Amino acid sequence: MLYFYKALDNTGVSKEGQIEAVSIDVAIESLQTRGLIIAEIEPAEKESFLSKFTIGSGVSNKDVVILSRQMATLFDAQVPALKIFALLSAEVENDHLRRALIEVTDDLQAGASISKALSKHPTIFSDFYVNMVKAGEETGKLNETFNYLADYLDRSYAVVSKAKNALIYPAFVIGVFICVMILMFTVIIPKISVILTESGQPVPFYTAVVFWISNILIHYGLLVLAGLVVLIFLLIRYTRTEEGKHAFASFKLSIPYIGSLYTKLYLSIIADNMNTMVHSGIPMVRAIEITAAVVGNDVYRGILEESLTAVKGGSSLSQSLSQYEEIPGMLVQMIKVGEETGELGSILKTMANFYQREVINAVDTLVGLIEPVMIVLLGLGVGTLLASVLIPIYNIANSAGG
Repeated sequence: MLYFYKALDNTGVSKEGQIEAVSIDVAIESLQTRGLIIAEIEPAEKESFLSKFTIGSGVSNKDVVILSRQMATLFDAQVPALKIFALLSAEVENDHLRRALIEVTDDLQAGASISKALSKHPTIFSDFYVNMVKAGEETGKLNETFNYLADYLDRSYAVVSKAKNALIYPAFVIGVFICVMILMFTVIIPKISVILTESGQPVPFYTAVVFWISNILIHYGLLVLAGLVVLIFLLIRYTRTEEGKHAFASFKLSIPYIGSLYTKLYLSIIADNMNTMVHSGIPMVRAIEITAAVVGNDVYRGILEESLTAVKGGSSLSQSLSQYEEIPGMLVQMIKVGEETGELGSILKTMANFYQREVINAVDTLVGLIEPVMIVLLGLGVGTLLASVLIPIYNIANSAGG
């Protein structure tokens, strides 16, 4: 629990701050071990009801980017690590991040390294992030490391968010279309079907199909909805199994055009991760291991894990990757050149930039195609539905006029 306190230090200077502890007694004891005389201490405001159900860490990529920039600036200014985290924990607005930084500050005060303290908060600081910080500690270049991390997170967020945002518009349009169609099938079509049935005129096959769908939705709509919910639930359960993860990952890569976009996205993540770690002095074996953990696709994770085994056995990275059709020959050849010339970091950076541009271009093309394609498909759907009911009505009018 979080507590706010006011205290005096050994010189009589007033201090205010916050401390995370399991109880108020533990908080007081912890403050006293720091040489503080407690004047006032009270629990922070209780969390809202909804905050208890926050999914994930509650810390956005933007928060971590800003934090990394701030840490890089403070390390550049030769500010001690303990003071950096103490300052930042008092400044950040995000409650989850603030609590994590308070705990990191306490761990640093107890003698832990920065990387070890950060590793206790994996939902905020990934394995990749922690290992980068560890490399910075070992090389004494923490300011450069945090700048690298901020740049990397900025790049990866821009590419991934652009790819995701491209799918929001079609999802919204399809959702609205489905709602409109359900409304027509359950409200409008039944009234028209009564008119056509009472006329005694035979209805075309396609009109009969529309009436049949309408009857299903009216009489068994809740049952159909329940079936869809169960199906989606089972599908989600399946995608969480090892077999399901691999199947879903393979399916994403096999979708026409979308699969190519995903492939470029994952290749950009692989190249950018490894480029950042190689430049920071992290050994190749560890770089492959961490990249496999954060790539975000089970197919590529498996490829990297098998390549890791091969590299440990003495194979080069380019040779181990060349066995997989999911890895383009161009990337393999570029990595091979980097290995032979000792410029692997620069080569990986070049490839990361290349695939990021490819992803952005592919997304822009997709966004440009979505609108006309959606208009055509929705027009065909609505036109078919209208034709199936208007043509019989037209025939009835003609026969009545005759």
